[in-house]
Amino acid sequence: MPELPEVEVVRMALDDAVCERSLLSVCCTQPRLRYPVPDLSHLCGLRLQAVERRAKYLLLHFNQNHTVIWHLGMSGQFHVLTPDAPAAKHEHLRLEFDGGASLRYRDPRRFGCVGLSNSDRWQQHPWLAKLGPEPLTTSFTLERFYHDLQQRRCAIKQVIMDGRVVVGVGNIYASEALFKAGIHPKRAANRVAKHRVLLLHEAIRKVLTAAIQAGGSTIQSFARPDGRPGYFAHEFRVYGRANQPCYHCQQALRQCKQQGRSTFYCVYCQR
Repeated sequence: MPELPEVEVVRMALDDAVCERSLLSVCCTQPRLRYPVPDLSHLCGLRLQAVERRAKYLLLHFNQNHTVIWHLGMSGQFHVLTPDAPAAKHEHLRLEFDGGASLRYRDPRRFGCVGLSNSDRWQQHPWLAKLGPEPLTTSFTLERFYHDLQQRRCAIKQVIMDGRVVVGVGNIYASEALFKAGIHPKRAANRVAKHRVLLLHEAIRKVLTAAIQAGGSTIQSFARPDGRPGYFAHEFRVYGRANQPCYHCQQALRQCKQQGRSTFYCVYCQR
């Protein structure tokens, strides 16, 4: 599933390609993704004023107080093409903008979702209302992070993937950040000392920032709107490297399952 860096990379690409353009037409060939797709035709004639991101959601802000909330699900992709480009397999929505920009949404597994909100109330939308702080903003403070960890006795990896604690830290980047901070993924969150919480706080920021700069991580289906893959997978320290040597101590990395998700770690470097 695309995580925060991948969604941010898509946001930046859409901002460059279609922001400040007027929507000319909408074509929906699949009435249901994860949920029924709302009718977007009333947005035709409006201008896309900004593209934002909240956690793993894209926010397309049109004038006259309209916002489209979009989640890519597991396999959703946006592509910016020319209007005459033929429809690809699994293309479910097409948004035509002036200036010759055709925004296509493809989603083979159809786990993505689209919602509507007023632009001045999108924060209260049910999908977004209970989300925690953004890790790359000043709202993600060490004090709040430490306080939240102290309230939780479950595994630290499980906690940092909880969007109520901090948003956007999915499975890949949780493993990478915990390795960078030297913290075992199964350690109870409330047993992580404050000086190590500081290391984790910094590691989350650094890993996510580096991933954005590399264009995200392409594991299976992620691609940028221009079709290029993300290259952060080349920088993985632990994720997907079970039984390979640790870059720090050269011992074999290990893999386990936590809540049905694969976790990768070094038993010698992470305590």
